[in-house]
Amino acid sequence: MKPFLLITTRGEDDVAAHEHAAYCRLTGLLPEELAWIRADRAPIGTIDFVRYSGIILAGSPFTVSEPEDRKSPTERRVERELGALLDDVVRRDFPFLGVCYGVGTIGSHQGARVDRTYGEPSQAVRISLTAAGRTDALLHELPESFDAFVGHKEAISQVPPSITVLANSPTCPVQAFRVGENVYATQFHPELDTAAFTSRVRSYAGHGYFEPSQVDAIIATAEGADVRASHMVLGRFVEEYLDSNRGYREPGAAVAEVARAS
Repeated sequence: MKPFLLITTRGEDDVAAHEHAAYCRLTGLLPEELAWIRADRAPIGTIDFVRYSGIILAGSPFTVSEPEDRKSPTERRVERELGALLDDVVRRDFPFLGVCYGVGTIGSHQGARVDRTYGEPSQAVRISLTAAGRTDALLHELPESFDAFVGHKEAISQVPPSITVLANSPTCPVQAFRVGENVYATQFHPELDTAAFTSRVRSYAGHGYFEPSQVDAIIATAEGADVRASHMVLGRFVEEYLDSNRGYREPGAAVAEVARAS
């Protein structure tokens, strides 16, 4: 089988390792079936799309709406490299799922306004599918409403025509979207179960998502949340695109097809 590719940007080794493990667990992929690039450590480089079934971009402490002079050199490099990668991904309509940070990166790539208007503290929220989401190939098997973990400083506040909104929540109007047929993003975290969420909250207590004094209260509330339906996004992504060439576009393929037809 062709593996999937996971791109992460978390600088802490233990957090990054737990993240990769969480994606393996909830996609059902073995570690060797989920190739891993730590973009915080080294350049992303050129991706050979034909090698992979799809690409997953994990969440990040990076935020695209942060003023440029406050971003680290690593964050600016990662943004440039992801922009170049998304040029290819969108042009090819290659299977791609961006989680949390993916909303900012894909959204800004498409000309959305990404700012802090609809940031949400770390918590479980009620996600509702839109009419488009209820018929979407990736999401239609999910319940029309379900709980999921969130925690983000930025979100989309203005949607461009190229983005189809698939889900929202009471405090964030864009919780999931699609570009083309195969490029997706979720603001919520489908890779987090209660244990992983608890670990993430403890690791990011001093990163501005919430007051450190709130850690115990956030964790106590999370323990009562049932977010299992949100995990279906990852399983469906693998199910939909495993070993599939759907959406893959070799450069110049359309021109070659026209030439053959003539």
